[in-house]
Amino acid sequence: MLARDVKTAEDAHQLIRERNIDYIKVGIFDADGVMRGKYMAREKFLGALEKGFGFCDVVLGWDSNDQLYDSAKFTGWHTAYPDAPVRVLPETCREVPMEEDTILFLGEFADHAEAVCPRGTLRKVLKRAEDMGLSATAACEFEFFLFDETPQSVRDKGYRDLDNISPGFFGYSMLRSTVYQEFYHELLDMCVEMDMKIEGLHTETGPGVLEAALLYDEALASADKAALFKTFTKILAQRNGWMATFMAKWSPDWPGQSGHIHLSLQGKDGKAVFHDPSKEHGISDMMRHFIGGQQAMMPEFLSMIACTVNSYSRLIPGFWAPTDATWGIENRTCALRAIPGAPAAQRVEYRVAAADINPYIALAAALGSGLWGIENEIEPSAPIVGNAYEKKFPAKMALPKTLMEAAGRLRRSKPARELFGDDFVEHYAQSREWEEREFRRAITDWEMDRYFEII
Repeated sequence: MLARDVKTAEDAHQLIRERNIDYIKVGIFDADGVMRGKYMAREKFLGALEKGFGFCDVVLGWDSNDQLYDSAKFTGWHTAYPDAPVRVLPETCREVPMEEDTILFLGEFADHAEAVCPRGTLRKVLKRAEDMGLSATAACEFEFFLFDETPQSVRDKGYRDLDNISPGFFGYSMLRSTVYQEFYHELLDMCVEMDMKIEGLHTETGPGVLEAALLYDEALASADKAALFKTFTKILAQRNGWMATFMAKWSPDWPGQSGHIHLSLQGKDGKAVFHDPSKEHGISDMMRHFIGGQQAMMPEFLSMIACTVNSYSRLIPGFWAPTDATWGIENRTCALRAIPGAPAAQRVEYRVAAADINPYIALAAALGSGLWGIENEIEPSAPIVGNAYEKKFPAKMALPKTLMEAAGRLRRSKPARELFGDDFVEHYAQSREWEEREFRRAITDWEMDRYFEII
């Protein structure tokens, strides 16, 4: 039996018995999209398949640097950080190519913890779609830079003067991809084996930067694949003596790294609902309202997409990232790109997203806002023709400029509370406010260079 054939707890039992596997990897994703997990002995894991298991809920109460939030109500010193229930998801079983006789399962928080679980939040939005007679397919594409560095060397250098694996611009370079073919093929093969197949892989413009477009799937499966892709690409790079970063913007000299999300909807009969040949550009009323909801809610939901302080360094004019909640037909200067085509291929690209997204939370925001638009028949503005960076827009279309501002918009958003629940909004908003407060405690290189001597 192959890992990808596992669908039920009984299947998982059979696979583990057939291979006589002693230890199983189990992982969950936190609010920042960081994979947390452990090895579990066979007996303990088989019990967890049936009854679930407890995972210290501190992973819901700290940041990506393991620092404890100071204002979380869900967990903290006041609750003494108890275990939260986690359910194992048999259908997420995967091979771990770099570990012999090892398989991986994903879990998600259950019971009371489900309200603040990133995966649970996306499932809540998908249930809303189901109640509307709809299902969603999605795909993520990520840009990431590769460095000839190690975790120790980047720290020794203070993250300055880092060596990329290759110099220059070299977008879509056959030269670079052939010279480094071993890594390319190792990455492609790993993604096939781990059921997160790459549809397209190429160099982007910049030193050592690649873009990988993952094959589309049902939205929840796509989020799993996107989250796993980020984790295991970094693992593969480090096992090759390199490092990969998915920061939104690591250098002021190069464009930021995108994490665009492609979304489409299907009806109960499985047929695409975004396409209507009788309408302009083939855009159905449902697709138009979907775009209208995404556009209207983008300023309120932005912290769920641009989730780090660094995210806002990318959202500047002229660097292939949007600055307002705009949309257009095949327009890559807009936050939303409507892509006409055959019924099954017609979709919306949510271009405001960067590579630093938590795929579960970002997909929940992108999909949830579109569903809200359909429910309320929200009309978008006229599509932008030409360069969106050169145009003026109403204040309501302006995106928040900082993570703190964006978190405040989310906290005050009634549609967000309706879509994602009060518990999620409160918990997530305080986590983003914490993130910016942590940043404000730091003294940056820019401040030292600018003020140390002259002021």
